[in-house]
Amino acid sequence: MTQKCSFAPVVSPETRLLVLGSLPGEASLNAQRYYAHPRNQFWRLAGCVIGRQIARLDYEARLAALLDAKFGMWDTVASARREGSLDAALREVEGNALGDLVATLPSLRAIGFNGAAAARIGRKALGETRLALIDLPSSSPAHAAMNFAQKAERWKLLREYLG
Repeated sequence: MTQKCSFAPVVSPETRLLVLGSLPGEASLNAQRYYAHPRNQFWRLAGCVIGRQIARLDYEARLAALLDAKFGMWDTVASARREGSLDAALREVEGNALGDLVATLPSLRAIGFNGAAAARIGRKALGETRLALIDLPSSSPAHAAMNFAQKAERWKLLREYLG
């Protein structure tokens, strides 16, 4: 099994909403960009949350649009061993210092978990908190139990934390 590591957080002091994934998949690790798999729906879903179509923008413009909307992102896993991209294959998981990051974000109001593994790991790492914690359907193409419209309806609930 190969050791995989997460990327740096994408946040600013004005971040009000933080969406946490588990650990970047193979396409993202190879590209060194969040949510690089062409079938991952993250950028479309995040666009629904901020009210802007960002999926077709270049990567840096996507990140800027999220930060502009006070939307941040990171991962719950700092490093783990994993073959492939599935969360079910994560082994020897070391979590990111979520509490330390949250302490640097004075405007933070909510944390959304992109998928079940992110929610399980993130909730455990954060413990008791004043923040709203929201479990979201995964943006991964592997999560086919819901179509895009169903996922988007759930993700749109995050809008209230940006205003």
